[in-house]
Amino acid sequence: MKILITGANGLLGQYAVKLFAGAGHEVMATGRRGCRLPDFGKPYQYTDLDITDEKGVAACVTAVRPEVIVHAAAMAQPDACELNREDCYDINTSATGYITDAAVAVNAKMIYISTDFIFSGDNGPYRETDQPAPVNYYGETKLAAEQIVRQSKTNWAIVRTVLVYGNILSGTRSNIVTWVKENLEKENPIKVVSDQVRTPTYVEDLARGLQLVIEKNARGIYHLSGKEVLTPYEMAVQVADFFGLDKKLMEKVDASVFTQPARRPLKTGFIIDKAEKELGYSPLSFMEGIRKMFPCQ
Repeated sequence: MKILITGANGLLGQYAVKLFAGAGHEVMATGRRGCRLPDFGKPYQYTDLDITDEKGVAACVTAVRPEVIVHAAAMAQPDACELNREDCYDINTSATGYITDAAVAVNAKMIYISTDFIFSGDNGPYRETDQPAPVNYYGETKLAAEQIVRQSKTNWAIVRTVLVYGNILSGTRSNIVTWVKENLEKENPIKVVSDQVRTPTYVEDLARGLQLVIEKNARGIYHLSGKEVLTPYEMAVQVADFFGLDKKLMEKVDASVFTQPARRPLKTGFIIDKAEKELGYSPLSFMEGIRKMFPCQ
């Protein structure tokens, strides 16, 4: 199967390219400012693509003629989105429209990667049928993009996920596990939020979930995340326990301690019953995910 992936230089994109190429699919990886993907030992192609360039998107998709498009590219930092609304809308919403139109034109399946931040956080964890109500601009643009995909004539699936963590295969990227580990190893005191709730997602689980969506030609909305409902502080405790680091350096705080441009939903996370039943999705626990990241510890 021929699969085009946007955002291939990102954490999820790298794992998706590796997994799909390893499964024998013909993969076209796309991103901006050159390829940062490692050599996986399996063939894939890479091309630069500015997803905000409507004509460029159409030309790329027409040339490749993929059977599936996995649209993982996004402006995903909530504070940056709040402060740079025009760029955020162009990247998250307008570009999704261009990619969706291109998918329709070549009769490709469109898989859109979305987020728990489309929800208010008032009463999570959430099912696929729960009503979105974003509390920041990032969530608003992702929800608007979902609506574009849902209203399109393509065969579509929307995969929402939560707080993805894992080792990036090439380059550098911080996540909650590496942030806690690196600070505690340096004996730096850290403040960790205890009044927000998430279901953290190991990146390999998410990539495998996407593979299941493709293999089963699943249509509709799917929540793919971990199963454990944890606060960031509880995640940090597990990281410290795994590495034998000093938990006394961690201060439990609530979100009001931090001044951030974008409001965060308090209680999100997902109920993943639908994905388990329909796709056979089975994620690792958070501790198992840490062990996969650092198998020699």
